Amino acid sequence: MLKYIFRRVLQAIPSLLGITIIGFFLVHIVPGGPAQAMLGPRATPARIAQVDQEFGLNKPLPVQYIQWLGQLLHGNLGTSYFYNETVWHLIAVNMPRTLSIVGLGVLIAHILSILLGSLQAYYHDTKFDYIMTALTYFFYSMPIFWLGIMIIMFFSITLNWFPSGGLSNPLNPNPGFGSWVAHTTLPVLTIVLTTVAGWGRYMRTAMSENLIQDYVRTARAKGIKESVVVLKHALRNSVLPLITLLGFALPNLFSGALLVEVIFNYPGMGLLFWDAANQRDYPVILGIVVITGFLTILGNLLADLLYGLVDPRIQYN
Repeated sequence: MLKYIFRRVLQAIPSLLGITIIGFFLVHIVPGGPAQAMLGPRATPARIAQVDQEFGLNKPLPVQYIQWLGQLLHGNLGTSYFYNETVWHLIAVNMPRTLSIVGLGVLIAHILSILLGSLQAYYHDTKFDYIMTALTYFFYSMPIFWLGIMIIMFFSITLNWFPSGGLSNPLNPNPGFGSWVAHTTLPVLTIVLTTVAGWGRYMRTAMSENLIQDYVRTARAKGIKESVVVLKHALRNSVLPLITLLGFALPNLFSGALLVEVIFNYPGMGLLFWDAANQRDYPVILGIVVITGFLTILGNLLADLLYGLVDPRIQYN
């Protein structure tokens, strides 16, 4: 197992290096720059050139990349041009907020996907299956930004049950747990609805295929309880597709939260990336890109390791 992990880590180094190269050059070739964003449309070329010199943006891109990569190898992601804070500090402040909504949303979505997908497979071709299939296709085909707006209009404007955005009441500096629940319910609901719609279909298909396998028929022929056959035998082999999706859920803790956090004006990694992109804040953008790439590789590794825990037939050397 340790040899396998070590080999995967070595294989990840070129991937991470490629992510840094592509991300760095793509960010810098976009028209405009931090100086133009900071100084506004009326900035003179002389003033823009002065700001570029202060930040070292007047150097050739390969030189800038080598300098940035050297700082990255020492654990330094740089300092934000606009917030005057280190990128690590901004990430440390915003990461727990994103974890609170996306992490909770992914957890609830996995539980509901397993439950609803299994029930649909067990009661296939029934009214319950038809209704859930229709709802699944409805939410799966719905753009997340449109769903978020509809949720705000219904629960915040029409019913006035939850706040439409933000993180806390500005009139209350210490909102407490109740205010946190109120402000995170709608973002979490948006993530859950869009996620379950896709993951539930994977679970239904996998469960349907396993329920007709020979080992399930054999278990039933031996007189084993139906609950044991379904939960212990069929369900265990059916969750493998969701493990793969769980591996990709780690990078989604940042990239997948972008639209949700922008719609609900929720201060997290997604909104931080959105603001940094609009302001051409290169250090923040690149810092989030590097972390997202690292989490993508880490998520794939964790998914492979979970395969071995769920299915004893899988061995790693």
